[in-house]
Parts: sequence; structure tokens; C-alpha cells
Amino acid sequence: MSAVNLPLAAGLVAVAAGAVAYVVLLPVLSGERRAEQRRKALGNNRVSLAERATSASRREQVAKSLKEIEAKKDKTKVTLELKLARAGLDWSRRKFYVVSALIALGLGVGVLAVSGRPLVALLATFVGALGIPAWMLKHLQKRRIAAFIDELPNAIDVVVRGLKSGIPLGDCLRMISREAKEPLRSEFRVANEAQALGLPMSEAIQRMYERVPVTEVNFFAVVIGIQAKAGGNLSEALGNLSRVLRERKKMAGKIAAMSMEAKVSAAIIAALPFVVAFTTYLSSPDYISLLWTTAIGKIALAASALWMGLGIAMMKKMISFEV
Repeated sequence: MSAVNLPLAAGLVAVAAGAVAYVVLLPVLSGERRAEQRRKALGNNRVSLAERATSASRREQVAKSLKEIEAKKDKTKVTLELKLARAGLDWSRRKFYVVSALIALGLGVGVLAVSGRPLVALLATFVGALGIPAWMLKHLQKRRIAAFIDELPNAIDVVVRGLKSGIPLGDCLRMISREAKEPLRSEFRVANEAQALGLPMSEAIQRMYERVPVTEVNFFAVVIGIQAKAGGNLSEALGNLSRVLRERKKMAGKIAAMSMEAKVSAAIIAALPFVVAFTTYLSSPDYISLLWTTAIGKIALAASALWMGLGIAMMKKMISFEV
């Protein structure tokens, strides 16, 4: 009985082994496996080509958006009204001219009363009419821009948190226009009013750069403009922008701290000739008065003032850093 079953069991084992070998080797021998691999490779290539095409199209859209933003920025004409807006003043052109005339008149009359020389008073009048108002606008603009840059990263963080919570971009910007500090609040209020009148949000933010012409605002306008035209994750882009702005601020602080010694040295060197001249005048007025009472002294004084001005300008250039 066992002798009869042994050949039968061996035959069954051989048939099973042949079936397994047939199942395993048939796709290999017939080329089906290679065909399947080729189909998978073609599918992967199609996906890769589609991703590359999408990426290339997105890059083209981003480049086009950047070119449009730069073209609009280059066409901006700096008028007196724009200078007043950058300084945070709601004055009209007429009011600015009236204030400039009053400053010029007051300065001219004061110099004339002190010196008694009409030519010097006329020069002071020109300085009061043209120099002091321009310096005032530049000073107010610089102070306003510094306050804007300090508050901008916090406002961007508010937008990022709002977008992640599902709040639309317009509502986030309206929140900033109500709760942020000045001058950020007024600038975003102007942008929201422009949007309410039908202007797209991206263009309203781009116009903000005209009133606050700094790199940080340009970055913000570029991110909003690209997202409006090319799409993408706006919250992630703004989060990266906020981090970059904070790092720029830290770097500016480090540079200011490291260059403080050079600035103090430059200030001491620039003030030293005036201090020496003043102390010499107190001790020996007849000795130093030769500088403005004789022709050679006047020439030496003019040449010294020229070289002193060049030295101060050079030192200022050496210790001024831009981030």
C-alpha cells in the first residue's frame, strides 16, 4: 500500500512544483512583467512631465507678476502730495507752501535782526523756504517708515493666523486696519477703502509701496500679487516673509551695535576741529581771528571746510550699512 502511494505522492509534488514554476516563470518568459514595468515607467514619466509643466508654468506666472510689479513701481512719480503722504501729513499743497513761506520769513527776519546783513538774511530766507521744509518732510518720512517696519511683522503674523483659521484675506486686513498701531492702521485702512471701491486687493497693497517705499512693503506686495495671479499657499508664504523680516531686523540691530564704536569715533574726529577752534578763540581770539580777517586765512578756511566735508562724507559712507 505504501509502495503504491509513494510514486503517487511524488507525482503530485512534481505537478505542484511545475504549476508554481509555470505561474512564476510565465510572466518573465512571455515579457508581461517587462511590459508592466514599462507601463509603470511611462505613467511615472507622464506624472513627472505634468509636474514639470505645472512648475514651469508657475515660474512663468511668477516672473510675469514680478515684471508687472517692477514696471508699475518704476512709473511712480514722486509728487509733493506723495511726499506729504509718506511723511504722514494730511496737508494740501497750498498749506505746505504757506508753512514754507512762514518759516522762510521768520528765519530771514531773525538772521537780519541778529547779523544786520541783508545778504546773509537773504541766504537764510532761501534756506528756510527750500531746505528746512524738505528736511522736515524727510525726517517725518524716516520716522514714520521706522514705526511701520517695526509693526509690519506683527501684522503679517495676524494675517497668517487668520488664514490658517479660515478667515478670508480681506477680513484679516480689515482687522489690521482697526487694531494695529499707527502708521500701519491708516495705511491698511487706505488699502481696504481702495478695495471697497473696486480695486483688487493685490493692487491696493502694491499702492501701499508708493506711500511707504521700503523693501519690506515691496516684499509684502510681491507675495500678495503673486498669490493673486499664480496661486499657492498664502499663509506659508506670509509666514516665511514674517520670519525674513524679523531676521532682517535682528541683523540691522547687530550691525548698529557693531558699528557704534566706528560712529562714535567718526563723530569725535568730525567735531575735533570745531572744538579746538572754539577753545583757541576763547584763549587767544586775536590769533585765530586771522582765519576770517585776512585773505589767506579765508582761503585756508574755505579749503579746510572743503576737505572737512569730504572727510565727513567719506566716514559716513564707511560706517553706513544697508541690510
